[in-house]
Amino acid sequence: MVKLPVREILTKSKENFEEAWRTYGKLVQGKRLKPKDILSYGIGRPHPVYETCQKLRQIFLNLGFEEVVNPLIVEDEEVKKQYGPEAVAILDRCYYLAVLPRPDIGLSKEKMDKLRNYVADLTSDKIQKLQNLLHSYKKGHVASDDLVEELSKALNVEDTIATKVLWEVFPEFKELKPEPTKLTLRSHMTTAWFLTVSALQHKRPKPIKLFSVDVRVRREQQEDESHLRVHRAASCVVVDEDVVAEDGMDITQTILESLGLREFKSVKKQITAKYYAPETEHEVYVKFHNDWIEVANYGIYSPVALANYGIEYPVLNVGLGIERIAMILYGYKDVRELVYPQFYGKWSLSDYEIAKQISIHLKPTTQAGWQLAELIIKAIERHADALSPCEFNVYEGDFLGRYIKVYVYEKDPGVKLAGPAAFNEIVVYNGNILGIPPQSRSLSSSLIEEARLKGYSTGIRYVDAFAALAASMIEAACLSGVTEVDVRVGLVKLPSDINIEIGDVARAFITENRKTIDVRGPTFLAVRAKLS
Repeated sequence: MVKLPVREILTKSKENFEEAWRTYGKLVQGKRLKPKDILSYGIGRPHPVYETCQKLRQIFLNLGFEEVVNPLIVEDEEVKKQYGPEAVAILDRCYYLAVLPRPDIGLSKEKMDKLRNYVADLTSDKIQKLQNLLHSYKKGHVASDDLVEELSKALNVEDTIATKVLWEVFPEFKELKPEPTKLTLRSHMTTAWFLTVSALQHKRPKPIKLFSVDVRVRREQQEDESHLRVHRAASCVVVDEDVVAEDGMDITQTILESLGLREFKSVKKQITAKYYAPETEHEVYVKFHNDWIEVANYGIYSPVALANYGIEYPVLNVGLGIERIAMILYGYKDVRELVYPQFYGKWSLSDYEIAKQISIHLKPTTQAGWQLAELIIKAIERHADALSPCEFNVYEGDFLGRYIKVYVYEKDPGVKLAGPAAFNEIVVYNGNILGIPPQSRSLSSSLIEEARLKGYSTGIRYVDAFAALAASMIEAACLSGVTEVDVRVGLVKLPSDINIEIGDVARAFITENRKTIDVRGPTFLAVRAKLS
């Protein structure tokens, strides 16, 4: 696989969509260029909102509630039955659904002439199949996402041609405008609870205890730090002859305490929503950063609303705002940052996450290659302080079908076999990637000492990366017929100088957050090999 040439694709797709679709589609159909374990085991990162959803689900289940899935799409008539005269205001908060009508398309002479530009052998049989298809589509017997496929079959053409026919021959599809329906997306879980309770009131023994953790959608004028158009509620109902409003506080208190929240209060609403009985609606607030945040609402459904559904028993409803609870649990002040961190949150990578993106670039591909790399490391460690010029044998013998002699050496006089930075280790600290020298060899700065104590070590030393490079080059030489290999690393300025690779995401994060990559150091390592 390769990175997608986005600008090129956009340009070509505007010129010829079908050709671009086919051409660039081939880029994602090949084999991997390098192995990658997509299904590797590990600990993923859950979203705080769904973590809170799961906690609330488990609490309700522990309290003996049965989980149900309530309808998300309801007719506006349901809101009117529940709210009475107040419905005109409530419906203003609802999103109405619109649909595209299915056009009644005839095959005029003009259409037939255009059709022949794409279907050379337009037989009467194909015309009849096309007419039948258009009629079936109008009647709803053919699904919209199957139309191109069925058109391709009817005309016996490729799907790319069928798409062009749909676009060029039948402009009716392009001219369609959405038509409103009476269907709405539920803005309150209550809208659906009346339907569910009506269906189950005689099918469960009392008390009936139901809950649902799901989304609700409201027509907010704008999204800000405390308002989202799509948010989630943990809602429950208790259906029983003896249920009272105070039971709602008992349920709410148990839930909040199970979440670890201790400071909260209940306040009776002065003006009750019409789907609740008078003076039974309450709001519950939790203390957060010296403020009281509303997190829950409870009350007894109005007998008038219940009667509209033939419900014969009192119904207690408790609803909790999941995002608001999650904000308190996880310390967020802006709901957008909580729910959509990819758009609003500050980008952060832990030192561990950055360290996981640091690796040795060129490595041996065989077990023998890794064994040779280990021998190179041990030889350098053993003779690191030897004065130059010097040379030490690492290995002599058979290696991947060749006879080889491998040496570590330093030819410049007056220095040591290994440079001062040869045993530096790659450490990530506070978002910075640093080359940290061994404690015994360094006159360290305060940053180096702090990184050594608190940073995340990759476990990769310069000598390790160098040895892997040397062994991989000797491996390659064995396969290519080369008779000599000489690998040297001098003054390291960049990670690539010492065979270290840093992932694109980590580099982008470091650049954006003005962190540093500082691996500079006089490494001065050398390996040579003779092959026969």
